[in-house]
Amino acid sequence: MVNPRCIEPTTKVEAELKGEQGKGRQIGIMGGTFNPVHIAHLVAAEQAMTKLRLDEVWFIPDNIPPHKNAPLTSAKDRATMLDLATRNNPKFRVKLLELFRGGVSYTVDTMRYLKEKAPQNDYYLIMGSDQVNSFHTWKEAPTLAKMVTLVGIRRPGYPQDPQYPMIWVDAPDIRLSSTAIRRSVATGTSIRYLVPDAVREYIEEKGLYLDETNF
Repeated sequence: MVNPRCIEPTTKVEAELKGEQGKGRQIGIMGGTFNPVHIAHLVAAEQAMTKLRLDEVWFIPDNIPPHKNAPLTSAKDRATMLDLATRNNPKFRVKLLELFRGGVSYTVDTMRYLKEKAPQNDYYLIMGSDQVNSFHTWKEAPTLAKMVTLVGIRRPGYPQDPQYPMIWVDAPDIRLSSTAIRRSVATGTSIRYLVPDAVREYIEEKGLYLDETNF
């Protein structure tokens, strides 16, 4: 069952943001396909939130990623897995802004929307090491860098080449990817402890990622 606290339709998000006027908060933003969400996503979000003293972290799944092939898993399945993964943390929220908007998901468009609806908040864009190194290729990267505080999750031994000011957060070095999770499922390898139990059970129940072409 989907948790309505975490997954909110656009109308509710707009009403919530409007109701927050005058109550500025520190909000972490984590975007991605989350196909599926795994423990490295959650650890990075928790470390950034606690070390930077953020009020919340918002997970925003994209509709069609600009730098990857479109996810074969449905938006509903990806959103539900995010809900299952985050529902036990009261400071984690799932916002479906990009799924409702449709089309290719660009972070700069999402941040324009959030800055318009809730300009009183300060937004921190949390990125993994690979995103840090490719950030300069993102749509309107210079503009986006001025709209948010960029936060990089530092990976020991991984070359970092940021071209914009960055706050670095150290986190446990969990070298895990959604691609690896999908490959493990397709080849019959256990993903226990790599994703939250509720997410693993959902994947098994729905028969997700059994097709080896879904890497």
